[in-house]
Amino acid sequence: MSEIAGHPGATAVVNESYSFACMRCGHGWEQSYEIEHHIDGDGREFVQYVVDGRVVPSPLSKPTCANCDHHVVRIMRPGRVASARDAAHRTPPAGPH
Repeated sequence: MSEIAGHPGATAVVNESYSFACMRCGHGWEQSYEIEHHIDGDGREFVQYVVDGRVVPSPLSKPTCANCDHHVVRIMRPGRVASARDAAHRTPPAGPH
């Protein structure tokens, strides 16, 4: 079994990004992850999610809003938050002209 350089013990590394929206406060954010595939001492496969060199919990198990700490968070494909922000900046303000 060979390791991936810069990822001790990893047999494969996949990069994935997600967009998140808190259904409580409306906060939106995007995050990219390095997903490291490993094999434990008993030969079972497992993955670790890594952000900025730190192992973090899977964003798919129980995402938490960094704004309000709530756990009702919608997970979407990458780019959704950025495209919504861009659209909001292009939309003229409503009201009489």
